[in-house]
Amino acid sequence: MQNKDALLANSLLFSGLPAEQLREIAAIGVDKKYGKGVSIFFEGDPGIGFYMVASGKVKIFKMSFDGKEQILHIFGAGEPFGEVPVFHGSPFPANAETLTEAELIFFPRAEFVELVTANPSLALNMLAVLSHRLRRFAAQIENLSLKEVPGRLASYLFYLAEEQKRRDLVVLDIPKGQLASLLGTSSETLSRIFAKMTEEKLIRVEGKTIYLLDVEGLKDR
Repeated sequence: MQNKDALLANSLLFSGLPAEQLREIAAIGVDKKYGKGVSIFFEGDPGIGFYMVASGKVKIFKMSFDGKEQILHIFGAGEPFGEVPVFHGSPFPANAETLTEAELIFFPRAEFVELVTANPSLALNMLAVLSHRLRRFAAQIENLSLKEVPGRLASYLFYLAEEQKRRDLVVLDIPKGQLASLLGTSSETLSRIFAKMTEEKLIRVEGKTIYLLDVEGLKDR
């Protein structure tokens, strides 16, 4: 795995830590490679550690009794996942699967807890990550419960624009089928909404690139 030290240093979880601590963290991290569509852990599996994405993308999702998938989060390079059970000692509360080929770093629970106990600044970073995660999750719950699907799509496009530091266009980072699951709808419904928004000249779709033609109109969705 290339630039592992740089990845850790630039991640939200480990940013600002001195080089000596970063070396200790890197030393306990186990490099893992996965193909596309491979399960990393299942809901209910023991929380024996957590992961950080080095490259690729990973989805966190739940499955309903009737087999419907609901994506909760999608994580990319530098983002940790599965970290809550590390401190709570509980099983993983959802499933994790690669969306693309991916390289991950696995941090075993016992060794990582030792590092946190010895380094309070690492605990503060972990609190910052969990707070950010909570805000994202709260926004997603609000979108799913209070907004119709067009409003959910518009909110996601604005989220991408903020993440990608763009104003008039975004590039979809996941397939539209996965986006439908993230927004709590079907691929067919999402396709119709894309078509309607295009017809209304709110957006223009060119492959994975979505041009935001009428930002104010999207805000009214």
